[in-house]
Amino acid sequence: MSPQRTAESVRLALPKGRMFDEIVSLLKDAGITIRNSERGYRPNISLENYNAKILKPRNVITMLLANARDVGFAGADWLDEMGVELPELLDTGMNPVRLVVAAPHELLKEGDGDLPKRPLVIASEYPNMAKRWVEKKGIDASVLQTHGATEVFPPEDADLIIDNTSTGSTLRANGLKIIDEIMTSSTRLYASAEAMADPYRKEQLEHLTLLLDAVLRARGRVMMDLNVAQEKLDAVLECLPSMRQPSVSPLSEDGWFSVRSAVPRKELALIVPQLKARGACDIVTTSAEQLIP
Repeated sequence: MSPQRTAESVRLALPKGRMFDEIVSLLKDAGITIRNSERGYRPNISLENYNAKILKPRNVITMLLANARDVGFAGADWLDEMGVELPELLDTGMNPVRLVVAAPHELLKEGDGDLPKRPLVIASEYPNMAKRWVEKKGIDASVLQTHGATEVFPPEDADLIIDNTSTGSTLRANGLKIIDEIMTSSTRLYASAEAMADPYRKEQLEHLTLLLDAVLRARGRVMMDLNVAQEKLDAVLECLPSMRQPSVSPLSEDGWFSVRSAVPRKELALIVPQLKARGACDIVTTSAEQLIP
């Protein structure tokens, strides 16, 4: 399409289902609101020059491949299942799952800890992925395509399954043991090839990616403020992580400094006692809304 079509809206695809609420929350934290409309699948979006449409996750990919949508969220597992590639703008890290092979304990006993040497049936929502795994392992197996609740198929209707899991608890509750991991997946932001070839739309998508990435960075860090005496400043800075360098400002009291840094949230339990032991005081942490390097 012509790069001169700068007045046309950028077409955003949102996946319905379990990913939708987390994506709406991410957009909201970036200052972008999604509101339901009377047309249901075409919500209103506050981002200028954008229009949004809600689709099934696999249809998001199909529409991006067809250049019918410019940008959309989808799980990396579905691209792998469909055997396609799209320009990836951002890995949100949301909805992390593993694609695994799981089998009932009885089947593993039959095979003396391994898969038995007989024809097997594999149940999966990912038939293409399952067939590639069968070929890679060189086993005799057929694939039964499922449409949800794959874990209930063994042992009566299938010998093992290939499915996604976040904690593995559902598999364990159904008497299944993970015997192999195929891939890890998460919600990603993808673009169509045509949109990335259009200077106007590419620029719009880069702006959107910047906003979302800033929110994701902020979710992983907290802003830490502390005070420290001059003679202990170097010791405190030595163990204080930051995005680039901590900000250091003199206080009104001679010989004292205020220090500010964006600290990884997951390191707080380790860092705070170390800072206190090295002389930091008046330590305060606050949440950041966006962090842009």
